Amino acid sequence: MRVRVVILFGTELGTSEKVAEAIADELTTHDVSVYDMTDYAVDDLDIRDFHIIVCSTYGDGDLPTGAEPFFAELDAQAPDLTGLRFAVFGLGDSVYGDTFNRGGEIAAEKLAERGAIQLGEHARHDASTALRATDMARTWVADLPIPDLLTA
Repeated sequence: MRVRVVILFGTELGTSEKVAEAIADELTTHDVSVYDMTDYAVDDLDIRDFHIIVCSTYGDGDLPTGAEPFFAELDAQAPDLTGLRFAVFGLGDSVYGDTFNRGGEIAAEKLAERGAIQLGEHARHDASTALRATDMARTWVADLPIPDLLTA
C-alpha cells in the first residue's frame, strides 16, 4: 500500500506553487494532494501521510506571506507531531548571503521542534543559477525516500 503524499507550498510570487505541481506530477504511483499553506490547517496534519513542504524565502530570510499563518498556527497550537515524516524543497537566492533559503529551513525547524522527522536531502534551489526550480524538483523527488506505508 502506498502512502498518501501531502504537498504544502508557501509562496510569495507563485514559484513554490509551480514547484509543488511539478513534484506532484512526478509522484504518479502515490495518492497526492497539493495545498497552499494559506488553505491548510494544522489540525489537518496526519502522521500517516508523508508531507512535502515547498517553501520560498522572503525579505530578510523570512517565511513567505503565504506560509506565515500556517506556522503561526503551528506555534500557537504546539501539537505533538511525533511520527510525522516530511521533506523540504526550499527556494531562495544566494545573492542574499546568510539568509539564502532560510524560509525552507525555518519550516523544517518548526516541524522538527514538534517531533516530526525530516527525510531525504533538504533541497535548496538557488534562483541565481540557470537551473530551473521545477527541473531541480523533478530530480530531487525521484531520490526522495517516500515510505510505502507509515504506521502511527
